[in-house]
Amino acid sequence: MAEEAATAETGAPAQPGKIKIEREQIKLEKRLCREVGRAITDFNMIEEGDKVMVCMSGGKDSFTMLDILRKLQKRAPVKFDLVAVNLDQKQPGFPEHILPEYFQSIGVDYHIENQDTYSVVKRVIPEGKTTCGLCSRLRRAILYSVADRLGCTKVALGHHRDDIVQTLMLNMFYGGRMKGMPPKLVSDDGKHVVIRPMAYVPEKDTIRWAQYQQFPIIPCNLCGSQDGLQRVAVGEMLREWDKKFPGRIESMFRAMGNIVTTHMMDPDLHDFKNAKATGIADPNGDMAFDHEELPVAPPLPGGLQVVQLS
Repeated sequence: MAEEAATAETGAPAQPGKIKIEREQIKLEKRLCREVGRAITDFNMIEEGDKVMVCMSGGKDSFTMLDILRKLQKRAPVKFDLVAVNLDQKQPGFPEHILPEYFQSIGVDYHIENQDTYSVVKRVIPEGKTTCGLCSRLRRAILYSVADRLGCTKVALGHHRDDIVQTLMLNMFYGGRMKGMPPKLVSDDGKHVVIRPMAYVPEKDTIRWAQYQQFPIIPCNLCGSQDGLQRVAVGEMLREWDKKFPGRIESMFRAMGNIVTTHMMDPDLHDFKNAKATGIADPNGDMAFDHEELPVAPPLPGGLQVVQLS
Protein backbone atom coordinates (compact mmCIF):
# COMPACT_ATOMS: atom_id res chain seq x y z
CA MET A 1 0.00 0.00 0.00
CA ALA A 2 2.78 2.46 0.88
CA GLU A 3 4.54 1.66 -2.39
CA GLU A 4 1.34 2.19 -4.41
CA ALA A 5 0.54 5.50 -2.70
CA ALA A 6 4.03 6.83 -3.34
CA THR A 7 3.88 5.76 -6.99
CA ALA A 8 0.49 7.44 -7.47
CA GLU A 9 1.72 10.73 -5.99
CA THR A 10 5.08 10.98 -7.73
CA GLY A 11 4.58 8.84 -10.83
CA ALA A 12 7.71 6.87 -9.91
CA PRO A 13 8.22 3.76 -7.79
CA ALA A 14 8.96 4.50 -4.13
CA GLN A 15 12.40 3.70 -2.80
CA PRO A 16 12.29 0.58 -0.58
CA GLY A 17 14.81 2.09 1.86
CA LYS A 18 12.71 5.21 2.36
CA ILE A 19 9.55 3.18 2.92
CA LYS A 20 11.33 1.06 5.54
CA ILE A 21 12.51 4.18 7.39
CA GLU A 22 8.99 5.63 7.35
CA ARG A 23 7.55 2.40 8.74
CA GLU A 24 10.17 2.30 11.49
CA GLN A 25 9.41 5.93 12.34
CA ILE A 26 5.68 5.21 12.64
CA LYS A 27 6.36 2.20 14.88
CA LEU A 28 8.71 4.25 17.06
CA GLU A 29 6.19 7.07 17.42
CA LYS A 30 3.51 4.60 18.53
CA ARG A 31 5.88 3.02 21.01
CA LEU A 32 6.93 6.37 22.49
CA CYS A 33 3.33 7.49 22.85
CA ARG A 34 2.38 4.16 24.42
CA GLU A 35 5.24 4.15 26.95
CA VAL A 36 4.82 7.80 27.95
CA GLY A 37 1.07 7.34 28.21
CA ARG A 38 1.54 4.23 30.33
CA ALA A 39 3.85 6.04 32.74
CA ILE A 40 1.43 8.96 33.03
CA THR A 41 -1.42 6.54 33.81
CA ASP A 42 0.52 4.26 36.17
CA PHE A 43 1.66 7.15 38.37
CA ASN A 44 -1.20 9.60 37.80
CA MET A 45 1.26 12.19 36.52
CA ILE A 46 -1.16 14.50 34.70
CA GLU A 47 -4.70 15.30 35.83
CA GLU A 48 -7.63 17.33 34.58
CA GLY A 49 -6.80 21.02 34.39
CA ASP A 50 -3.06 20.65 34.96
CA LYS A 51 -0.64 23.18 33.57
CA VAL A 52 2.56 21.28 32.89
CA MET A 53 5.89 23.08 32.76
CA VAL A 54 8.03 21.13 30.29
CA CYS A 55 11.65 21.79 31.18
CA MET A 56 13.67 22.19 27.98
CA SER A 57 17.45 21.90 28.08
CA GLY A 58 17.81 21.71 24.32
CA GLY A 59 18.93 18.08 24.44
CA LYS A 60 17.40 15.09 22.64
CA ASP A 61 15.45 13.94 25.69
CA SER A 62 13.64 17.20 26.42
CA PHE A 63 12.82 17.67 22.73
CA THR A 64 11.36 14.16 22.62
CA MET A 65 9.38 14.72 25.82
CA LEU A 66 7.79 17.93 24.54
CA ASP A 67 6.99 16.36 21.17
CA ILE A 68 5.31 13.27 22.64
CA LEU A 69 3.39 15.24 25.30
CA ARG A 70 1.99 17.47 22.56
CA LYS A 71 0.84 14.39 20.63
CA LEU A 72 -0.78 12.90 23.74
CA GLN A 73 -2.40 16.23 24.61
CA LYS A 74 -4.56 15.95 21.48
CA ARG A 75 -5.92 12.51 22.38
CA ALA A 76 -5.82 12.41 26.20
CA PRO A 77 -9.09 11.86 28.11
CA VAL A 78 -8.24 14.85 30.34
CA LYS A 79 -7.53 18.43 29.33
CA PHE A 80 -4.18 19.92 30.29
CA ASP A 81 -1.94 22.76 29.13
CA LEU A 82 1.74 22.75 28.29
CA VAL A 83 4.32 25.51 28.54
CA ALA A 84 7.89 24.91 27.41
CA VAL A 85 10.46 26.54 29.69
CA ASN A 86 14.16 26.97 29.06
CA LEU A 87 16.66 28.32 31.56
CA ASP A 88 19.31 30.30 29.68
CA GLN A 89 22.27 30.04 32.05
CA LYS A 90 24.40 32.43 29.98
CA GLN A 91 27.01 29.92 28.96
CA PRO A 92 29.47 31.48 26.50
CA GLY A 93 28.46 30.70 22.94
CA PHE A 94 25.00 29.41 23.87
CA PRO A 95 22.77 29.79 20.76
CA GLU A 96 19.93 31.59 22.51
CA HIS A 97 17.89 31.97 19.31
CA ILE A 98 17.43 28.24 18.63
CA LEU A 99 14.81 27.29 21.20
CA PRO A 100 12.56 30.38 20.80
CA GLU A 101 12.58 29.86 17.03
CA TYR A 102 11.71 26.18 17.46
CA PHE A 103 8.90 26.90 19.93
CA GLN A 104 7.44 29.51 17.60
CA SER A 105 7.65 27.15 14.63
CA ILE A 106 5.54 24.48 16.36
CA GLY A 107 3.16 26.95 18.03
CA VAL A 108 3.73 25.99 21.66
CA ASP A 109 3.53 28.40 24.60
CA TYR A 110 6.99 29.02 25.98
CA HIS A 111 9.05 31.04 28.44
CA ILE A 112 12.79 31.73 28.42
CA GLU A 113 14.26 32.44 31.86
CA ASN A 114 17.55 34.34 31.76
CA GLN A 115 19.76 33.73 34.81
CA ASP A 116 23.56 33.88 34.81
CA THR A 117 24.27 30.74 36.81
CA TYR A 118 27.30 30.00 34.63
CA SER A 119 29.34 32.79 36.25
CA VAL A 120 28.32 31.61 39.71
CA VAL A 121 29.36 28.02 39.00
CA LYS A 122 32.70 29.01 37.46
CA ARG A 123 33.45 31.35 40.37
CA VAL A 124 32.60 28.84 43.11
CA ILE A 125 33.81 25.52 41.65
CA PRO A 126 37.62 25.12 41.27
CA GLU A 127 38.91 24.49 37.77
CA GLY A 128 38.79 20.82 36.85
CA LYS A 129 36.16 19.91 39.47
CA THR A 130 32.69 18.64 38.55
CA THR A 131 30.21 21.49 38.18
CA CYS A 132 27.06 19.35 37.96
CA GLY A 133 26.07 19.44 41.63
CA LEU A 134 25.98 23.20 42.11
CA CYS A 135 24.61 23.78 38.62
CA SER A 136 21.68 21.44 39.21
CA ARG A 137 20.84 22.99 42.61
CA LEU A 138 20.79 26.49 41.17
CA ARG A 139 18.76 25.34 38.18
CA ARG A 140 16.22 23.55 40.36
CA ALA A 141 15.59 26.58 42.58
CA ILE A 142 15.12 28.85 39.58
CA LEU A 143 12.77 26.46 37.78
CA TYR A 144 10.60 26.09 40.88
CA SER A 145 10.36 29.87 41.05
CA VAL A 146 9.36 30.00 37.37
CA ALA A 147 6.71 27.33 37.95
CA ASP A 148 5.19 29.50 40.68
CA ARG A 149 5.15 32.58 38.47
CA LEU A 150 3.59 30.74 35.54
CA GLY A 151 1.00 28.98 37.70
CA CYS A 152 2.20 25.51 36.72
CA THR A 153 0.84 22.57 38.69
CA LYS A 154 3.37 20.00 37.41
CA VAL A 155 7.05 20.23 36.49
CA ALA A 156 8.06 17.69 33.80
CA LEU A 157 11.67 16.53 33.48
CA GLY A 158 13.05 14.57 30.53
CA HIS A 159 14.80 11.73 32.37
CA HIS A 160 14.37 8.37 30.66
CA ARG A 161 14.65 4.75 31.79
CA ASP A 162 18.43 4.60 31.40
CA ASP A 163 18.88 7.76 33.50
CA ILE A 164 16.86 6.14 36.27
CA VAL A 165 18.94 2.94 36.25
CA GLN A 166 22.17 4.95 36.08
CA THR A 167 21.13 6.90 39.17
CA LEU A 168 20.44 3.66 41.03
CA MET A 169 23.90 2.35 40.16
CA LEU A 170 25.60 5.63 41.07
CA ASN A 171 23.97 5.63 44.48
CA MET A 172 24.96 2.01 45.05
CA PHE A 173 28.56 2.43 43.87
CA TYR A 174 29.35 5.83 45.36
CA GLY A 175 26.63 6.63 47.90
CA GLY A 176 26.09 3.28 49.62
CA ARG A 177 22.31 3.45 49.28
CA MET A 178 19.52 1.99 47.16
CA LYS A 179 18.07 5.10 45.59
CA GLY A 180 17.00 5.94 42.07
CA MET A 181 14.84 8.58 40.39
CA PRO A 182 11.14 8.33 41.24
CA PRO A 183 8.72 8.84 38.33
CA LYS A 184 6.75 11.31 40.45
CA LEU A 185 7.68 13.21 43.59
CA VAL A 186 6.80 16.19 45.73
CA SER A 187 9.57 18.78 46.06
CA ASP A 188 11.32 19.27 49.39
CA ASP A 189 9.44 22.52 49.98
CA GLY A 190 6.14 20.70 49.46
CA LYS A 191 4.97 23.14 46.80
CA HIS A 192 5.70 21.36 43.52
CA VAL A 193 4.95 18.00 41.91
CA VAL A 194 7.77 16.82 39.66
CA ILE A 195 7.03 14.19 37.01
CA ARG A 196 9.18 12.14 34.63
CA PRO A 197 6.84 11.14 31.79
CA MET A 198 9.60 9.26 29.94
CA ALA A 199 10.40 6.94 32.83
CA TYR A 200 9.59 3.87 30.70
CA VAL A 201 11.42 5.06 27.57
CA PRO A 202 14.89 3.64 26.77
CA GLU A 203 17.51 6.16 25.70
CA LYS A 204 18.03 4.48 22.33
CA ASP A 205 14.46 5.45 21.41
CA THR A 206 15.01 9.13 22.20
CA ILE A 207 18.20 9.05 20.13
CA ARG A 208 16.39 7.62 17.13
CA TRP A 209 13.40 9.94 17.49
CA ALA A 210 15.64 13.00 17.67
CA GLN A 211 17.35 11.83 14.47
CA TYR A 212 14.05 11.24 12.68
CA GLN A 213 12.64 14.63 13.74
CA GLN A 214 15.93 16.48 13.22
CA PHE A 215 15.55 18.46 16.43
CA PRO A 216 17.94 21.43 16.75
CA ILE A 217 19.99 19.85 19.53
CA ILE A 218 22.01 22.17 21.77
CA PRO A 219 24.98 20.46 23.50
CA CYS A 220 25.78 21.26 27.13
CA ASN A 221 29.36 22.48 27.29
CA LEU A 222 29.29 23.38 30.97
CA CYS A 223 28.90 20.01 32.67
CA GLY A 224 27.77 17.31 30.25
CA SER A 225 31.05 17.33 28.35
CA GLN A 226 33.37 17.04 31.35
CA ASP A 227 35.60 13.99 31.13
CA GLY A 228 35.62 11.36 33.84
CA LEU A 229 32.19 12.05 35.25
CA GLN A 230 30.89 9.14 37.29
CA ARG A 231 27.55 9.19 35.46
CA VAL A 232 29.31 8.95 32.11
CA ALA A 233 31.34 5.96 33.31
CA VAL A 234 28.26 4.16 34.66
CA GLY A 235 26.35 4.92 31.47
CA GLU A 236 29.11 3.39 29.35
CA MET A 237 29.18 0.34 31.62
CA LEU A 238 25.42 -0.19 31.28
CA ARG A 239 25.52 0.20 27.51
CA GLU A 240 28.29 -2.39 27.32
CA TRP A 241 26.25 -4.75 29.49
CA ASP A 242 23.23 -4.25 27.25
CA LYS A 243 25.30 -5.20 24.20
CA LYS A 244 26.59 -8.39 25.81
CA PHE A 245 23.39 -9.25 27.70
CA PRO A 246 20.34 -7.73 25.96
CA GLY A 247 17.52 -7.04 28.39
CA ARG A 248 19.72 -6.49 31.44
CA ILE A 249 18.86 -2.78 31.78
CA GLU A 250 15.16 -3.57 31.41
CA SER A 251 15.44 -6.24 34.11
CA MET A 252 17.22 -3.85 36.48
CA PHE A 253 14.57 -1.22 35.83
CA ARG A 254 11.75 -3.67 36.61
CA ALA A 255 13.52 -4.63 39.83
CA MET A 256 13.16 -1.05 41.07
CA GLY A 257 9.39 -1.56 41.10
CA ASN A 258 9.53 -5.05 42.56
CA ILE A 259 11.29 -4.64 45.91
CA VAL A 260 11.07 -7.35 48.60
CA THR A 261 11.78 -5.33 51.73
CA THR A 262 12.03 -8.42 53.96
CA HIS A 263 15.01 -9.55 51.89
CA MET A 264 16.96 -6.34 52.09
CA MET A 265 18.75 -4.95 55.16
CA ASP A 266 16.99 -1.72 56.03
CA PRO A 267 15.61 -1.92 59.61
CA ASP A 268 13.36 1.06 58.89
CA LEU A 269 11.52 -1.00 56.28
CA HIS A 270 11.38 -4.29 58.16
CA ASP A 271 11.46 -5.08 61.86
CA PHE A 272 14.29 -7.60 61.91
CA LYS A 273 14.93 -7.29 65.65
CA ASN A 274 11.47 -8.49 66.62
CA ALA A 275 11.18 -11.22 64.00
CA LYS A 276 10.13 -14.44 65.77
CA ALA A 277 8.82 -17.85 64.82
CA THR A 278 5.03 -17.83 65.11
CA GLY A 279 4.25 -21.35 63.92
CA ILE A 280 2.01 -19.81 61.25
CA ALA A 281 2.90 -20.41 57.62
CA ASP A 282 3.81 -17.27 55.70
CA PRO A 283 4.06 -17.43 51.89
CA ASN A 284 6.37 -14.40 52.01
CA GLY A 285 8.65 -15.95 54.58
CA ASP A 286 12.32 -16.58 53.93
CA MET A 287 13.33 -19.72 52.06
CA ALA A 288 16.90 -19.70 53.31
CA PHE A 289 17.81 -23.21 52.20
CA ASP A 290 16.09 -23.16 48.82
CA HIS A 291 18.02 -22.75 45.60
CA GLU A 292 16.69 -19.71 43.77
CA GLU A 293 16.22 -20.35 40.08
CA LEU A 294 17.79 -17.64 37.93
CA PRO A 295 17.66 -17.22 34.13
CA VAL A 296 20.12 -19.41 32.25
CA ALA A 297 23.16 -17.46 31.09
CA PRO A 298 23.69 -17.19 27.31
CA PRO A 299 26.10 -19.73 25.76
CA LEU A 300 29.77 -18.84 25.66
CA PRO A 301 31.25 -18.00 22.27
CA GLY A 302 33.22 -20.48 20.20
CA GLY A 303 31.59 -23.56 21.73
CA LEU A 304 33.42 -23.07 25.04
CA GLN A 305 32.04 -24.88 28.09
CA VAL A 306 32.25 -24.31 31.79
CA VAL A 307 33.22 -27.41 33.74
CA GLN A 308 32.46 -27.47 37.46
CA LEU A 309 35.22 -29.13 39.48
CA SER A 310 34.28 -30.96 42.64
